Amino acid sequence: MILIAGAGIGGLTLAVALKRRGVPVTVLEREAESRPAGAGLALSPNAMVALGHLGVGESVERAGAVIAKSAILDSTGSPLGAEFDVGQLAKELGAPIVALHRARLQEALLHAAGDGTVRTGVSAVRYESAADHVTVVCSDGTTMRADLLVGADGLRSAIRAQLIGDGDPVYAGYTSWRGVTPAGAVPKPARMSESWGRGERFGIVEIGSDQIYWFAVANAPRGGRDEDVTRELLARFGGWHSPIATLIERTPAAAIVRTDISDRRPVSRWHEQRVVLLGDAAHPMTPNLGQGAGQAIEDAAVLDRCLATTDTIDAALRRYETLRVTRANSIVRGSRTLGAVGQLQHPIAVWMRNTVLRLTPASVGLNQARKLMRFSP
Repeated sequence: MILIAGAGIGGLTLAVALKRRGVPVTVLEREAESRPAGAGLALSPNAMVALGHLGVGESVERAGAVIAKSAILDSTGSPLGAEFDVGQLAKELGAPIVALHRARLQEALLHAAGDGTVRTGVSAVRYESAADHVTVVCSDGTTMRADLLVGADGLRSAIRAQLIGDGDPVYAGYTSWRGVTPAGAVPKPARMSESWGRGERFGIVEIGSDQIYWFAVANAPRGGRDEDVTRELLARFGGWHSPIATLIERTPAAAIVRTDISDRRPVSRWHEQRVVLLGDAAHPMTPNLGQGAGQAIEDAAVLDRCLATTDTIDAALRRYETLRVTRANSIVRGSRTLGAVGQLQHPIAVWMRNTVLRLTPASVGLNQARKLMRFSP
């Protein structure tokens, strides 16, 4: 039996993969209910290819919106470089870019995992690992014995804390706000976009069901709070190009989520004996490349493949690390670098950045996207 700590995207994707092969699996989720939450996200072709191999690609695509165009703009709405035909790129890579509400993605994965797979209201607190099994101590005082424990319990993973012990996540220096408009509140945008200002950014993407997902990012001290989030966001972004002010105004304040952005220093060891890490527990990354969910899904697909095609669990975990560590960690670093560039604040640095973006050929960005979004399970 395989035990997965955490019913997030990575943990549920692995559960789906294992159940398809008839492997007994239980997912522990600390929330009292499997209640999908969050805002929006975009799944690149790498993630959609992996989900397609697990038989859930079509249901996920139906739950969201396929993205055909994307662009980086400045705060006035002027392009910073060429618009990208991501629809054509998706054809080349074998799957579309799909943007959807995180709740709908989790619902699709929960449905595919099946009833009884997720045990709610309990989390993995610590473990005792041996050569041929692992014993997990749960938050309700019970213990469970498994052949393998997969730590998919996120940025502040209890499993990582015991396995690696590298302390708290590292604050990136900027915070974010995320919101989803009520259905029909705002006309659909013609493309997915991210607008860059001075130490601030704003992203807009259609996610299906007549909803628009938006996010705002700003340099700020850690731990900030908003007294009136709508008013304070309008003070920052209300003078930016249309429809940014409308998006903020038409999103209920209670539905706007503020999150400080953090990651961790990449590490090259994700396992010991019968314990292994996956997703944010293994390689938490800032959201600047839009690959947090995608890399967790890749992890799940590769780990399942390694478990299915190697003679022992030990060999499977070593193979999993060999196949995943370099790619995932490079994306952690790349996302951190892109965030630093996007959050530049000094006027001269911003002018130089924008000038470079406008002079960079579209082919350069497309080649980088190909490398980032290409994946084969």
